[in-house]
Amino acid sequence: MVGTPITPINGRTRPTFAVVNGGHYLSPNSAPPSNAGSDYGGIIEFTREDVEALLKEKSKRKDRFNYKERCENMIDYIKRLKVCIRWFQDLELNYSLEQERLKNSLELAQQKCMEIELLLKIKEEELNSIIVEMRRNCTSLQEKLIKEETEKMVAVECLVKERDARLNYERTQSTLEEDLGRAQRELQSANEKISSLNDMYKRLQDYVTGLQQYNGKLHSELSTVEDELKRIEKEKATVVESLTMLKGQLTLSMASQVEATKLKDALTSEVASLRVELQQVRDDRVFQMSQVQTLTSELVKFKDSTEKSSSEVDNLTTKTNELEAKCNLQDNQIKALQEQLENAEKKLEVSDVSVIETRTEFEGQKKFVKDLERRLADAEYKVIEGEKLRKELHNTILELKGNIRVFCRVRPLLPDEGCHTDGKIISYPTSMEAAGRGIELTHNGQKHAFTFDKVFAPDASQEDVVMEISQLVQSALDGYKVCIFAYGQTGSGKTYTMMGRPGHPEEKGLIPRSLEQIFQTRQSQHPQGWKYEMQVSMLEIYNETIRDLLSTNKSPSDATRQENATPGKQYTIKHDASGNAHVTDLTVVDVQSVEEVAFLLNRAANSRSVGKTQMNEQSSRSHFVFTLRIYGVNESTHQQVEGILNLIDLAGSERLSKSGSTGDRLKETQAINKSLSSLSDVIFALAKKEDYVPFRNSKLTYLLQPCLGGDSKTLMFVNISPDQSSAAESLCSLRFASRVNACEIGTARRNTYGRSRESSSRLSYY
Repeated sequence: MVGTPITPINGRTRPTFAVVNGGHYLSPNSAPPSNAGSDYGGIIEFTREDVEALLKEKSKRKDRFNYKERCENMIDYIKRLKVCIRWFQDLELNYSLEQERLKNSLELAQQKCMEIELLLKIKEEELNSIIVEMRRNCTSLQEKLIKEETEKMVAVECLVKERDARLNYERTQSTLEEDLGRAQRELQSANEKISSLNDMYKRLQDYVTGLQQYNGKLHSELSTVEDELKRIEKEKATVVESLTMLKGQLTLSMASQVEATKLKDALTSEVASLRVELQQVRDDRVFQMSQVQTLTSELVKFKDSTEKSSSEVDNLTTKTNELEAKCNLQDNQIKALQEQLENAEKKLEVSDVSVIETRTEFEGQKKFVKDLERRLADAEYKVIEGEKLRKELHNTILELKGNIRVFCRVRPLLPDEGCHTDGKIISYPTSMEAAGRGIELTHNGQKHAFTFDKVFAPDASQEDVVMEISQLVQSALDGYKVCIFAYGQTGSGKTYTMMGRPGHPEEKGLIPRSLEQIFQTRQSQHPQGWKYEMQVSMLEIYNETIRDLLSTNKSPSDATRQENATPGKQYTIKHDASGNAHVTDLTVVDVQSVEEVAFLLNRAANSRSVGKTQMNEQSSRSHFVFTLRIYGVNESTHQQVEGILNLIDLAGSERLSKSGSTGDRLKETQAINKSLSSLSDVIFALAKKEDYVPFRNSKLTYLLQPCLGGDSKTLMFVNISPDQSSAAESLCSLRFASRVNACEIGTARRNTYGRSRESSSRLSYY
């Protein structure tokens, strides 16, 4: 082809003919360059077409036996070939000279490059020192920038991810709020009516009580009066009987008096006749006189007895009149009391009727209130269901986006911290959107607001925490990779959240409660044909060295301070083609019950590295990793799943000025802060979606690579302290948690396998 390079000769590459001829091609029919003169003087350039035409040129012979002409033509042809060859030789010489010149210039350029590299190294060292100094000086500026970017990203993501859900939720919420408002108004009016009815009922009860007391008093008085009346009636009957007897005696006396009067009249007439007869019969006068005197004495006696009987009759009459007047008065009082009793009974009947009506109305209001309470309970149930639906949608959105979920937990103030606290630095917003998800921290007079997937106040119990992560733990049984890790400063409650308090079963932590849930679910799914096998391993990363906490080849003295690995055995982290992390030569134990896991946890806890600092009496000096691998097979459907549950208690970040660490504690603190700083760099790179993520900067990040950049469900607990002296460190933890919450690591994938149990040789962590 025209313009292609000529084959290298003696290791040299020649340019194309087009380059030699200044880039102008000659047509195949064009005449070769002029060859006037013996040596073809002047600068002659050849193209590929010229050379091919020269080589293909045939001698023009008119007479084949004219050797002279043939020789001349041949000589001319040879001359032209010599000119072409000489041109190529000159060109090759020029190229060799140019090549030497370029080599010299290349050597000079290399020397200059070496000098520039030395200068660049010196400058780089200077710039590195300047950058280190600038990083130290610009930490606050970077934090502000990161915060603004994070808030912006969080705001944009929240706006995008919750727009549709918010519309439905707001519609439902508005409807529920209207129903709730109506129910509250109705309940308020019903409560007012009930309160008024209760007041009226109380007044009626007081009135009825008064009436009953008055009625009881009247009844008691009536019974007393009736008794008195009966007594009086008995006395009256007695008096009437005596009066009747006296009346009979009086009648007899009066009859005898009448007879005496008649006798007196008869005697008077008889005296007159006797006087006449006395006149006539003087002899009988003495006898008659004596008889008259006798009769007169008897009459006097009778008169005396009559007068006494009259006085007694008068007295009895007076007493009878008095008794009759008293009886009449008592009859009037009895009638008045009976009238009052009748009026009281009528009022009591009216009050009973009103009480019955009030009770009926009260029962109606009570039914109405119960109906309102039922409607209110339905509304509250709808609100709770709506909140559950919002959480499920939120979790679904997070799973679809692949975000790392973040829960925040605030520990209570310790007894020795309350007296040193000027005021509360942590508050919780009460708005509908931020309730249970928002937290505000005040530092240096400035309030910083954060929003996470869930916020636990100091009064939240361990059961409340486990309730929120129960669905995530269930995902491990369903065949997902699940990772939960606790992050925070020293003394913020990470180990308490993960492990609980030893010796207090009611305060068991997340790890033992999650295992109880897994084994209970395993038992409940057994009738459905599911059978599970489980393996446990536990390790710690101490001073960037992996320790096997379940290894039996170590002495008890190695448990807390010295390297507890078997002499000569090295633990390394490897990643397979599926993205799973493996730790070589790590002890793996098959478990069948919660008791076995609890025994292994106690064994690992006794082997874990702990130490005392000024911030914590028992500070964890290593990162603790608990791994439970679950392999399940359904005998009826032949479905196989493999899930992994990773529960990690990170060592606490601390500042040397506060912890006062020296010696071995200082080395431990430096190793812990370095690994946590590497974790922060990884999160920062993931948040920025950079192409290169520095997972290999520490053993911790390299081990966490599958759950930070893979297909697992990941949850972070950020534990903070409410103490005033820890405000700066708590603010850093919350900012880091916000960056973690903004990271997208990919959608979780369920792990189902068709291979047998024996084909998986080692335990994969993530």
